[in-house]
Amino acid sequence: MHIGKHSPDFGALVISLDFELLWGVRDLYPADGGSYRANLLGARSAIPRMLELFEEYEIAATWAAVGFLFAGNRAEYDMYQPVHRPNYGESRLNPFVDQPGLSEEKDPLQYAASLVEQIKVTPRQEVGTHTYSHYYCLEAGHDPLSFRDDLASAVAIAAARGIEVKSLVFPRNQFNPDYVSIMTDAGITCCRSNASGWFNRENDTRRYRRPDARVGRLMDVYLPVSGDQVTRWCDVPVVGSLCCLPAGQLLRPYSPRLARLDPLRLHRITTSVRKAATEGGIYHLWWHPHNAGAFTTEYLAFLRRILAEYRRCRDLYGMRSLSMAETAAIVTGATREHHAA
Repeated sequence: MHIGKHSPDFGALVISLDFELLWGVRDLYPADGGSYRANLLGARSAIPRMLELFEEYEIAATWAAVGFLFAGNRAEYDMYQPVHRPNYGESRLNPFVDQPGLSEEKDPLQYAASLVEQIKVTPRQEVGTHTYSHYYCLEAGHDPLSFRDDLASAVAIAAARGIEVKSLVFPRNQFNPDYVSIMTDAGITCCRSNASGWFNRENDTRRYRRPDARVGRLMDVYLPVSGDQVTRWCDVPVVGSLCCLPAGQLLRPYSPRLARLDPLRLHRITTSVRKAATEGGIYHLWWHPHNAGAFTTEYLAFLRRILAEYRRCRDLYGMRSLSMAETAAIVTGATREHHAA
């Protein structure tokens, strides 16, 4: 691993979204989504509204989509199945036991080809991967061979839709540096690594959801428990040719019960945006589309206030909005330039 030493003279806002629908929560809810079904269906309505907001504010974003979602029907779903599959210690994590419906129209929680296409044609939007099967890289039963096949399937189904995958987000934030060479072999140039703070450390699902870690992450939403989450350009790790871009804050769902604390939450985020702008750093905001599946109007109104602060920082300080792949190109380009000097 090496760190770039030359820094661009501008700050950047990076946004990434974990686009997964039911595949991301299938171990927590039944096949029809159960009590979370309305949130998942709501995500399908929220995504076009997010895209409109991004266009209005000229925002770049990376949509890391589960490979299953690229399929529009059962035939496409079956066509790209990986040969080798993980043998998870917990069978509930295995998505290959599922049998999705015949089409996106009949099964809107497990197919999303139309939404992938809408994202693809929207200016400044990058379609990345959340692996093919929402692959768990730190759960018992993962292995290099099945991860390689899983990623090959993700790249192939994206290519069939005219998309070259450059960025990857690890499901459940299970960042695994042991898989760097597999990612770069597949053409990946950037991945999202974990935010600072012990409660954000990469772990399997059981340990990541420990009560103390969940409390820590909740407190960090309102108070800078983990710091400002702004990364200096020269501190972004590069492993081989892979840029490991640290995450910042999760833009959590709107909660009527906690709405009185939203001024603190907004201040926490906008303060970091301004610091990145004025000090020439990177602030990486991320969320899942289904986080906006309920109380969508309130969620997007909150997001609009963040984007308004970004636009103010763009006009005053030259801040830029970048996708993950665009950020990686700058980081690795600057790093190569430094080492060649």
